[in-house]
Amino acid sequence: MAIISSKRSAPDGGSQGSEPQKPDRPQADRPQNSPDLDRSEPEEAPNDRPPTPKTRRKKAKPTEGPDSPRQDTLLDGSQRPEEAGKSEESLRPQSLGDYVGQKALKEVLSIAIQAAKTRQESLDHLLLYGPPGLGKTTMSLVLAQEMGVSCKITSAPALERPRDIVGLLVNLQAGDLLFIDEIHRLTKVTEEILYPAMEDFRLDVTLGKGQGARIRSITLKPFTLVGATTQIGALTSPLRDRFGLVQRLRFYELDELTAIIERTATILTTTITPEGAVEIARRSRGTPRIANRLFKRVRDYALVKQEPEITAAIAATALELYNVDPCGLDWTDRRLLTVMIENYRGGPVGLETLAAATGEDAHTIEEVYEPYLLQIGYLQRTPRGRVATPAAWRHLGYGVGGEGRDQ
Repeated sequence: MAIISSKRSAPDGGSQGSEPQKPDRPQADRPQNSPDLDRSEPEEAPNDRPPTPKTRRKKAKPTEGPDSPRQDTLLDGSQRPEEAGKSEESLRPQSLGDYVGQKALKEVLSIAIQAAKTRQESLDHLLLYGPPGLGKTTMSLVLAQEMGVSCKITSAPALERPRDIVGLLVNLQAGDLLFIDEIHRLTKVTEEILYPAMEDFRLDVTLGKGQGARIRSITLKPFTLVGATTQIGALTSPLRDRFGLVQRLRFYELDELTAIIERTATILTTTITPEGAVEIARRSRGTPRIANRLFKRVRDYALVKQEPEITAAIAATALELYNVDPCGLDWTDRRLLTVMIENYRGGPVGLETLAAATGEDAHTIEEVYEPYLLQIGYLQRTPRGRVATPAAWRHLGYGVGGEGRDQ
């Protein structure tokens, strides 16, 4: 301990000019950190003083028990069940032989691929159009695999500025495929940049402004532009005419969708009966994307219910749970037809009136729900409005009363 130096005042009060000193506290009552300690010498802690809690605190080791996860197990990627399955990209076919459906399109593209390989040239520009979900993106990837080149995928809304499309074109290698989805949404400037690039494999760049501006041409490597659109009428004629191949993708037949579902089940290691695949295929609206989506929902249902395989009964029960009927109609589709039959005796009824009665947006009804109802013959568009057909009456259990109602 440091020695405390202090002087006690004399009993008689000391000299007259000095200030009276306060009596010192007893040493036993003085705290260890009193401010009047002599700080000239460093204070040494006694040997018998216990260390502070900070020096004694140590990280507790995790208790390893039979149920506690070990660190090496948590870091082991092979133990994660969600990674044991196949990736989504593996569902896409890798060759024309694996591509199910679109027989006429595959024959045309097979001839074009063989001719391009024989001449050792790039494939001619291709425009694919049709409803969404029919495999336009998948077909572009298959073409790249067949030609042995890489495929760069983008969409028209992502190409807002001219430098976006310029960067893609300059970095393409000889024979590469450039896939542009929703190509009808290209801006005017971007579309005009594509004109010389598609015809002459040339890129015209303007340098400078005003009287000092000049045009510099950049030679591009031969490439193939594959455009996909759901609205071919929205494309301008100069752009549409520059495609050497213009092909339409049609809806798939029941047997083709069944083969797609069975292939998906094999890739995802799921047992399904042929009847179960047919049950899912007939509710898929002729679209492979919908077929794969419904199959995954049925697979989830079978897994939770601990069913060993997907049968027709299990598929029907699962899809009824998701409000998908045997014709592929969902709750909103049936609601539209039901309102037309019950409230307006099957029509004709105007679009705005139908939207107000169902609570749906008129544009949504016209663009989302009506196309499939028109395709399967459950709805008709007339100058007076929408009309539910007798087939829709029978499907919803109203009999054939639609033919004898008052007009």
